[in-house]
Amino acid sequence: MMGCLSTALKSLRGRLIIGVTVLATAAVLASQLAGFVVLRSWLLDRVDQQLNGFPLPSSAFLAGLRASGSKGDESSPLPSDFRVYLYDAQGRRMEKWLGSRDRPGPRLPDTESELHMREDSPRSVPARSGDGHWRVAVRHIDDGSKIVVALPLDTVDGATSKLLWLDVVLLAVTVAALLALSRSVVRLGLLPLTRMERTAAEITENRPDLRLPDTDPHTEIGRLGRVLNSMLDRLQRALGEREASEARLRRFVADAGHELRTPLTAIQGYAQLALRPERRPAQEEREAQRLIVQNAERMSLLVDDLQLLATLDKEPAYQKEQIDLLSLAADAVSSAAVHGSGHPTGLGPLCDDGGNGGELDIVPAVGDPHRLRQIVENLLSNARTHTPPNTPVHVRVGVTTAGFRAGGTNRPGRYSATAPLPPGVTVAVLEVADEGPGLAAHDAEHVFERFYRADPSRSRAHGGSGLGLAIAATIAEGHGGRLELDTAPGRGCTFRLVLPTD
Repeated sequence: MMGCLSTALKSLRGRLIIGVTVLATAAVLASQLAGFVVLRSWLLDRVDQQLNGFPLPSSAFLAGLRASGSKGDESSPLPSDFRVYLYDAQGRRMEKWLGSRDRPGPRLPDTESELHMREDSPRSVPARSGDGHWRVAVRHIDDGSKIVVALPLDTVDGATSKLLWLDVVLLAVTVAALLALSRSVVRLGLLPLTRMERTAAEITENRPDLRLPDTDPHTEIGRLGRVLNSMLDRLQRALGEREASEARLRRFVADAGHELRTPLTAIQGYAQLALRPERRPAQEEREAQRLIVQNAERMSLLVDDLQLLATLDKEPAYQKEQIDLLSLAADAVSSAAVHGSGHPTGLGPLCDDGGNGGELDIVPAVGDPHRLRQIVENLLSNARTHTPPNTPVHVRVGVTTAGFRAGGTNRPGRYSATAPLPPGVTVAVLEVADEGPGLAAHDAEHVFERFYRADPSRSRAHGGSGLGLAIAATIAEGHGGRLELDTAPGRGCTFRLVLPTD
């Protein structure tokens, strides 16, 4: 029994059922006790009223009773249940009394001094034998003697005894009904928690997309369900981001190994060729040395890019200077023209909402001029590398507000690795747009990832290692802006650097 009770107390359902039953039982007991006390008190008051209203015997009758002597227990009958006992002026109880002899009388002391009763305070005393009780009251007489009027409490005891047994039966029935009813009520009340438990068990059984069904904000369990669902959503997003991060890391390590293995293999092969003892023509030796140097430079550039990315990810250090994006773009365009890239490159103002260009003017921004120049050069190099010869390239700069068309926010056909800026803020924009073949949506979604190349067959000499745009996007994010791409197949690519003006 104790083991079952201990097990029930460990369960929330068991504690609620036991708690409700105990509280309800206590309430029923309290009401029954109050009813018992009130009924008994009322019955005793009725008896006390009868005792106080009993007419005193006449003086002549009492004198005759005293003169009759004391010869054992004798009595004179009364036409009721009353009994009257007499104490003389010396305080001795007389042997004679008034009343019937059909039951044991009250247990009264032999002397009046042992009564310890006041005239206005009736009290209950036990019978001389058996388990009965009497209610007695003291009355004073003019000659100094006292009489004791008594009434049996059989009616009061019988009524209260029946009420007590009735209360016991009602209490047992009430407790049984409470146990049955509370189990049903508690089971119904905890049904949402039971559903949560089942859903949580299914979630742990590799069904992470399930959510708790009870989310009524007006109930405690519903609010708990909303909080748990929010927690599950965040946990699932965190797990997804972790898996994606691990996948990117594995792909990054594999791509880096692949990129480094190619020049290392070439260097190793040509070095072994150069170490052979047999003599070779001078031209062949020079070609081998040239290829060794070329692959070493290629590997050095790749390592430099990897080191730069690690530095930008860990502790980016950017200078905070007032710069002019127009001057930055003009220097990059001039440098591209000097190198004779074969791609006509023009510099112009940013187009307005109607598609018309304004006038070139200073475009102020705050940032690291060296790193921002690196972004522009990378975008120009990317346009020259991935478009056919003689494809025009347009560089545009200006100040505008972030929006659907101007840039800085998301829209269909626009791709970026950085969160959008708040719409309506003033931004400085530098665009590098080409009239090449453009990119498909799948390639555009991944173009800012590290080591990603739309054409995996390209070598570093024909398309690079896929780190340039990743570096540029990281630098832009470090300046509080973002690098984004608007493209579609056959419509060219527009890379847009968006920076806050302050």
